[in-house]
Amino acid sequence: MSRLIDSFHRRIDYLRVSVTDRCDLRCTYCMPKGFKGFEEPEHWLRHDEMARLVGLFVSQGVSKVRLTGGEPLLRRGVTDLARQLTSMSGLHDLSVSSNGTQLAHLAGPLKEAGVHRLNISLDSLDPACFARITGRDCLTDVLQGLKVAREVGFNPIKLNMVVQANVNVSEVVRMVAFAIEHGFVLRLIEPMPIGDTGRATAGVNLTRLGEQLADQYGLVPEILGRGAGPARYWCTADRRMSLGVITPMSQHFCEACNRVRLGVDGTLYLCLGQNDQVPLGKMMREGASDEALLDAIHQGIAAKPERHEFNEKPQQIVRFMSQTGG
Repeated sequence: MSRLIDSFHRRIDYLRVSVTDRCDLRCTYCMPKGFKGFEEPEHWLRHDEMARLVGLFVSQGVSKVRLTGGEPLLRRGVTDLARQLTSMSGLHDLSVSSNGTQLAHLAGPLKEAGVHRLNISLDSLDPACFARITGRDCLTDVLQGLKVAREVGFNPIKLNMVVQANVNVSEVVRMVAFAIEHGFVLRLIEPMPIGDTGRATAGVNLTRLGEQLADQYGLVPEILGRGAGPARYWCTADRRMSLGVITPMSQHFCEACNRVRLGVDGTLYLCLGQNDQVPLGKMMREGASDEALLDAIHQGIAAKPERHEFNEKPQQIVRFMSQTGG
């Protein structure tokens, strides 16, 4: 089997696939209030088109795929797509990132479709703060979704908390206690200057905060980590709960990057913090053969940038996170 190796000798074995750029929340760091610049539905890849492109990546050694958005559980037939992907030989891990609002009625079907893992965005356990960040008063729906997800057998479940200065940083301790109580993996994330919304979001140095929390709760470094992500982890002695920090701003992890992203229109994004991209969807709809698409994929991977420049060029990325895929 061929492998996707970039010019910095990084093996790319992880693909994140946006199935929609729509979302039922308006998180302040992700999408501006009143945003109307969504991709036209006729430009969305159909499920069979997504499966074709994912299959090409899998044929080149990609073994981990995550369905993202926007909010992927809003896309009609997403469980059917998941079933198509989990049937692919060579794909060993299919996961879903979600805001959790639709999870109560879709956790079971996702599990039945073969989804292995869930990442759920949860920035606050305080209803007022949650509504202020997301634009909706629906915390109870998310918590119910988490309950159902545990009941149908998802384990581990990762909670992603974007830590914002003067907004929810005071709730981190409460979130750690919540994760310990329920056996969740909690990942604290520094906001990135992606789009105007990202640049307007003040973060916290999580490199230091993670170490402080680990000391406070008696957590020990988790050498092997949790999955394919960039987080550094600590865990409880019984390994029931893990705490991770994702630090693109205070301590970047680009030298170990193993991923690329596929937008809902089939655009291949090579780095969150750069503008390099390959129009695979456009090529496919213009009749490109699998061989031509594979050639474009390999050329794209060869051109993958060494690292982001969020600190040096914070104004560089004008697209919003929801347009790239989480």
